[in-house]
Amino acid sequence: MPRIAIVILNWNGQQMLSQYLPSVLKHSADEAAVYVADNASTDHSIELLQTRFPEVSIIRLDRNWGFAEGYNKALAEVEAEYYVIMNSDIEVTPQWLAPLTRFMDNHPEVAACQPKLLSMADREKFEYAGACGGFVDRLGYPFCRGRVFETVEKDSGQYDTTAEVMWATGACMMIRSSDYHAVGGFDSRFFAHCEEIDLCWRLHLRGRKVCCVTDSHVYHVGGGTLPKGNPMKTYLNFRNNLTMLYKNLPQSELAGVMRWRWWLDYVAAFQTLIVNGNVGDFRAIFRARRDFKRWKDEYKPIRQQLQDSAKPTDDAIRKPYSILWQYYFHRRRTYDHLPFL
Repeated sequence: MPRIAIVILNWNGQQMLSQYLPSVLKHSADEAAVYVADNASTDHSIELLQTRFPEVSIIRLDRNWGFAEGYNKALAEVEAEYYVIMNSDIEVTPQWLAPLTRFMDNHPEVAACQPKLLSMADREKFEYAGACGGFVDRLGYPFCRGRVFETVEKDSGQYDTTAEVMWATGACMMIRSSDYHAVGGFDSRFFAHCEEIDLCWRLHLRGRKVCCVTDSHVYHVGGGTLPKGNPMKTYLNFRNNLTMLYKNLPQSELAGVMRWRWWLDYVAAFQTLIVNGNVGDFRAIFRARRDFKRWKDEYKPIRQQLQDSAKPTDDAIRKPYSILWQYYFHRRRTYDHLPFL
């Protein structure tokens, strides 16, 4: 059994694999086994792997299960102490894996960690999808050290400290296999988006920790499967974020947060329509709220189980303020200018 398994989920990503898999093999193969789990690609991904990368183990899935269930099915077939969940558009750097492994070995209370995530397009900047580790505010809006809404910072070493965070990015996350399976992996119904935040929140409810280890860094392209501006991306983000809140929020906060989100989601919908003229996103937000309402009752037993088994934790990782208020009214556009709470 390999100690570390790097598992890359692929769907029609032949070009990404061709471009970025060589760096993974060059800088990781001595320390980890590398797998590609293929979500029934219709391009030449499998042929590429077989001919150019024969050292990579292929897990063939029977259809496109999406990010969440694709990983659940793939990781059910992989035995390792640590999984590294990695997007196909990641370029790793020399010695990137050792700091993560060393940190996890030395901190058994930590379930998962991520490296510093930098942008492939501008290597001096953080990358939107995870930067230096993520948080959520009191209303469930995610942000990162290095990225708040659309403001992505230049990396000047301002966050070069290993820190506990609320969530680690699904673009490149190391997680103990025992913890992954203990919480049931990703929520398969999410398909994609918010699934890593939900997973990390459930880990916190079990008393486990999540960190960003900045001694390691990788580069990420981002937005490969569903680019920004795609209404399906908007739909999944809103639907899954509401579902995540319903599952994980303590009972004392649930009703209040959901009331605020009702108003704010509809404000966001009309803002996209009136200000941006974006009919697709307007419809996507309404559809997301409708579909959340339709399946909410199916999540009641899951919510009850999570809340009944929740352990007391330091909830400071979920910030008590509104990031919308801080960003738009106080104009605090970077993480280091937010309240230190």
